[in-house]
Amino acid sequence: MSDRIETPASFGSPKATAQAGRLGYLPVALFGSVMGLAGLSSAWRLAHRVYGMPLWVAQAIGVLAVLAFLLIGFGYAVKWVTGPIAVKAEFNHPIAGNLFGTLFISLLLLPIPLADLSVPFARAVWIVGAIGMIVFAWFVIMRWLNQRQHPSHATPTWIVPVVGLIDIPLATPSIQITGVNGVLLLALAVGLFFAVPLFTLIFSRLMFEEPMPNNLQPTLLILLAPFAVGFSAYVTVTGEVDRFADALYMLTLFLLTVLVGRLRYLAITCPFRLSWWAVSFPLAGAVSCAERYADHAPGPITHGIAIFLLATVTPLLLVLAARTLWGVLRGELEALAH
Repeated sequence: MSDRIETPASFGSPKATAQAGRLGYLPVALFGSVMGLAGLSSAWRLAHRVYGMPLWVAQAIGVLAVLAFLLIGFGYAVKWVTGPIAVKAEFNHPIAGNLFGTLFISLLLLPIPLADLSVPFARAVWIVGAIGMIVFAWFVIMRWLNQRQHPSHATPTWIVPVVGLIDIPLATPSIQITGVNGVLLLALAVGLFFAVPLFTLIFSRLMFEEPMPNNLQPTLLILLAPFAVGFSAYVTVTGEVDRFADALYMLTLFLLTVLVGRLRYLAITCPFRLSWWAVSFPLAGAVSCAERYADHAPGPITHGIAIFLLATVTPLLLVLAARTLWGVLRGELEALAH
């Protein structure tokens, strides 16, 4: 099976179909940039509540996230209409197919900034995202069970459908929705349960299989997301920071130090590609996790960690956004997608 699969393909359609139609190379994974910007906007909202930071910063980043979603959505719609074979190939790919979850995760996160404009509209967007995410996660898990998988396919992108489920509760305080506690518990339970065996499979693949190609190295940070986002989702659903939440916070910090150390040479081994956006949402999730915990357990260490992460992740994501826009203006998008 691995002989027939273009295993390194993770961002964009497999090469055989990347030229189909217009924008056939445009990766659905680029919605990960929306996730990162929306997550950063949420982190600045928390900073406004906890530290009194200006709210307009969160709102401005939220606007960027919405604009990014509209532009990428339009581009991918063009790809779908003019080259459906490329979309089908991407969806069926054992690695890239999981990244269709980035579309639904974007719909789950954007209601947070959209609620400033219209709570009913934000609620409608969230409902679409929640239904789509649950159906997509069910489909992916069924595909894993029904089709034999190769160990080399177990990359961090497999985490995306699980993270999508964990994201479902995050926007509920902003959109003021009630009567969905069962859905939130379902999403949290399934997401956290599947995170453990998937993390184990991926970690085993990293230890015993061939190293991932350089262009996939940024996706390693996705391994952080289930625990960082899981903390925020768990606290949102339960309304308290208990011992389990404490453990998720501690695990987030430990994994963050491990993975950042692993990626310290990323700029040398992997010149800028769209796959770099894979680091954005996990890092933004870690910022929110640290801020929530610092609010719960105030102290120089917890506040220092939260402020440090906010101060480092913010310019990093804004640089990624600027570099991507510069690449688009220079006509480099196709090259950056590979």
